[in-house]
Parts: sequence; C-alpha cells; structure tokens
Amino acid sequence: MGDDAAADVRARVQHAVDRLVADGGEVGLQVAVVHRGDLVVDAVGGLADARRGAAVAPDTLFFAASTAKGIASAVAHVLVERGELDYDLRIADVWPGFATHGKGGATLRHVLMHSVGVPAPPYTTTVGDLCDWDRMCRLLADEEPWWEPGTGFGYHAQTFGFLLGETVRRATGRTLSWWLREAVTRPLGVEDDVHFGVPPALLGRVARQEPAPGPPSWPEPGSPADRALPPGMRPDAAFANRRDVLTSDIPSGGTMSARGAARVFAGLLGYGDAALVSPARLAEMARPAFEGRDAVLDVPSTWAFGFAPSRPGVLPSRPGSAFGMFGANGSGVWADIDTGVAVAVMRNRFSPGWSTAGEIDRLVAEHFPTSSEGEASWTTQ
Repeated sequence: MGDDAAADVRARVQHAVDRLVADGGEVGLQVAVVHRGDLVVDAVGGLADARRGAAVAPDTLFFAASTAKGIASAVAHVLVERGELDYDLRIADVWPGFATHGKGGATLRHVLMHSVGVPAPPYTTTVGDLCDWDRMCRLLADEEPWWEPGTGFGYHAQTFGFLLGETVRRATGRTLSWWLREAVTRPLGVEDDVHFGVPPALLGRVARQEPAPGPPSWPEPGSPADRALPPGMRPDAAFANRRDVLTSDIPSGGTMSARGAARVFAGLLGYGDAALVSPARLAEMARPAFEGRDAVLDVPSTWAFGFAPSRPGVLPSRPGSAFGMFGANGSGVWADIDTGVAVAVMRNRFSPGWSTAGEIDRLVAEHFPTSSEGEASWTTQ
C-alpha cells in the first residue's frame, strides 16, 4: 500500500471514530487495522476514564469480554502447531478428576468447539469464585454435563476459559497466560498489550468501562442461558472495572489494546514478525465446522474451530475466509484470509451489539475488497 493510500484509510477511520464519540454513542474508542503485516490504522478517540478526563491512547487497555476467547483459541492452535498439544487429547488423561459423570471422552477439540457439555458453572457461582482458579476448576470437574461430550453444541460463556486453561496447564506444565506471552505476544512485540489477567503494574493503562443507558437485558429466568450465566457473575461495567476481575486469569474474558489484538490475528494470517501457524492450520481454524442450534443460547449458530466464522459488517467472500471473536460489550477482533486484513475494535461503553464494529468493518471492506474469485485487491473508493 502506498503512502497516500495508507493516509486515506487512516483519515477515514479516524473520522468515523471521532464522529461516533461526538454523537455520544461511544465514550472511548480504539480501532486498529493491520494489512499484510503493516499497521495501517491505529485510531483513537474519546475518554479512557470519563471521571478523570483521561483521553484514550493507542496503548490504552480495554476490557474486551469474550473477544478474549479468540485470543485463547489462538494460543491453543499455536500450541498444537508447536507439538505441545493435540486436538484429540482427552482432558481426563491430564486432568483425571474431570472424567466424573461421563465426561471422560471430552477432548481439547470439544473445548474449542464448545461441545464439551459443561456450559454452566453452579448457579450459585460468584465473581469471587471466578477469580479463584483452583475453585472454578474443582467446580467444573464435579459438574454433570448437559450432553455427552462431542454430541451437542452450546456456547460455554464463562466455562470455556477454565476448561481450556486447565487442560493446557496440566498438559504442558505452564499456564495459558504464560503461553500467551511466550508463544504469541512476545514474538509479535505486543506482550504488554494483550492479557487474560492484567499485571498490576499495567492497571493504570486500563480504560474505565461505562454502563449503557437503561436497564441491562439478562436471560429469561430458568432458561438455559440463565443457567449458563448465573446472576452472581454476570458481566457488566461494574464487573469489568473490578480490580480482582482485571488481574485474575479468567480466559473467557480479557483486557487488551486494539493494536495488540489485531497483531495477534495478523500473526495467525502469517504476516508480521512471526507467522503463528501454518497455512493448512489457518484454513482448518477458519473453516465452518458446525451449523445448527445453540443449546444454550437457543439460536441458530455457525461455528469455526474456536472462532466465529464471520465479520461484523460484511459477509466473507467465501466460507472459511473470515474468522474472529466478539465480546458482550461490543468489542471485537477479526481477520480475513483473502484480503490479509486483521481488525480490532475496543470500546468502554459496556453495551451489547456490534454496530460500531460493523460500521468500521464496512469502511475497511471498502478499502480492502475481495473479488468474486476470492482474490484480494485494494481501492480508495
């Protein structure tokens, strides 16, 4: 991309960021776009902390909710690439206590596919419990599955990170956070920008989440989604601002900058200072692997190998090109194999929906379109 073209896309994204903040829909906003390894957009706007009047900076860290599941899945795939793990590793082979109540056949593949059958912790689980790794793992090992592992699909909203992280810890002797830093973010030069648990020394960089106007919308009492997100641990702005939440390893969520998240997904695409996975594994990761009804959320769902197989604003040119992950507070990170683009949007207006991410994605797609044959091109439309 030439200098004039890069300046054009930066200016248009920055204009969109400034308008979204000025209109009052956003408090603080970060957008990063990496194209074939080059950081072409690192836009910021608004306030990281409205109480103090502190402005968002490129290195501001944002609580990103389930967007972090995409980072966690990336770590798992990198570990398989390195030979540290195998997709068909039985969890009980490294975590014997997990075999209770017929869960002995659950594998790492099932974790990444949200098909283990343990989408819910006990209904009495609290935020304090979430911050206690050993307690959460004991609780999940003792849970009865909703279905035989591998025979169903349902979003594991808060259990995913513990199931993946404890399997990784027991199989390799290292935590998921350790591997995130050593195998992913340090080789990419973003070790201070992407975290499951934020080091205390970096808490001063974390944006304060602001609640959305109006009452929150929670699942219907007694529904499967209600069981999967017990009242004592539901994420909102207050949850995201808690020091214990921010500093604890809860890999179903995490805290990051947009440029850090985008760099990780660019690494998955094979661009930047380190190619994280082989082209064959990248294709396997992004390919849609499940289509059907989510037994937890009770909605039609399509799922790739650890990721949502989609972009928030445009349809991919072909199945298996786009993949990403999106959080309950409207954050997101996604990549497109055909265009070589990785995009991340971080925000601190804690509200559901991805309208901001969708608008940014549509703007990016204007600059990095894909032809009908699936080959990427570039334009300044």
